Amino acid sequence: MYNFGANYILYMNQNNYCIIMAGGVGSRFWPVSRKNNPKQFLDILGTGKSFIRHTYERFTEIIPPENFYVVTNKIYKQLVKEHIPELNDTQILSEPLGRNTAPCIAYAAYKINKLNPDASMVVAPSDHLVLNEPEFRHVIAEGFDFARSNEVLVTIGIKPNRPDTGYGYIQIDSSVKTGDFHKVKTFTEKPTLEVAKMFIDSGEFFWNSGIFIWRTSEIIKQFRSHLTEVHTRFDSITESYNTDGEEESINKIYPECRNISIDYGIMEKADNVYVRCSEFGWSDIGTWGSIYQHSVKDDNGNAVTGDVLEYDTEGCIINMPKGKIAVIQGMKDFIIVDSSDALLICPKDDEQNIRMYIEEVKMKKGPDYI
Repeated sequence: MYNFGANYILYMNQNNYCIIMAGGVGSRFWPVSRKNNPKQFLDILGTGKSFIRHTYERFTEIIPPENFYVVTNKIYKQLVKEHIPELNDTQILSEPLGRNTAPCIAYAAYKINKLNPDASMVVAPSDHLVLNEPEFRHVIAEGFDFARSNEVLVTIGIKPNRPDTGYGYIQIDSSVKTGDFHKVKTFTEKPTLEVAKMFIDSGEFFWNSGIFIWRTSEIIKQFRSHLTEVHTRFDSITESYNTDGEEESINKIYPECRNISIDYGIMEKADNVYVRCSEFGWSDIGTWGSIYQHSVKDDNGNAVTGDVLEYDTEGCIINMPKGKIAVIQGMKDFIIVDSSDALLICPKDDEQNIRMYIEEVKMKKGPDYI
């Protein structure tokens, strides 16, 4: 039970579970984020903790320790154990290959539902920034309470403070509201700048955080209705969940699953999606530009990590590895990121080209640099 208010108290509910999605590669943070050590395991913001560690600790006040699960690629299982040593092996769900968020969420939901049919789950990416964690926990606790009491899918929306073209948007139905929860009218992926400005001016649109809350029984019902082939595969191995045969069964069905997001596969199709509109200092930290936005800057507006001497240099994000000194002169509004074997220098305004650079490097220099 939750007691909300200015001095709300949070209580752990044994039926609440947290699923952390940690299978991505984080290619937009190349050359620091690499296939063998991707973004979620890095401390790019210089806080002393990795993104995934921050994500785990963010939920520890409201989720029982045994009710955490991390879904990740099998090659990252050891990294997860290093960053969250509190987890045992059964709490790390290994994907044999990436199949986007729908199969990832299905795996966790069907496994947990077999274990506890009364379970509710929050699903969160492993690599987001949250500045106001008490307010975040308040919102998540309200989401659990709403999802437990209603046959709904809950998504967390963020009040936008600028017309950002890098985020998806959620439009609310102002006429259908229960407390702080609005029914969702539409989802829109990464609009143009002009459309994003219209969204902001309307007051009806919120950023899609990619954080979801629902009862496991409800999301399974939605898989059955909207992603039948995914439901059929995960339902077919029900007897193997939480047994020694689980990994073998998952390895068999996973390659057969479609590569599809939960947003496209279910959230955009279901008619019972509600959004909790929130403000808790959120960012998905999806680009070097977003790192710059949230970093401490020096007197010249540079966000610097490492040992750097700068001259006539302004508005740059500079990231140098330990043990290396850099002297930089005459740069303005650039991304300058070095690693042991790769160096990236490009204008901040052109960072959308980083994925293209990676493909070129892979094609011309081989996969060892990716």
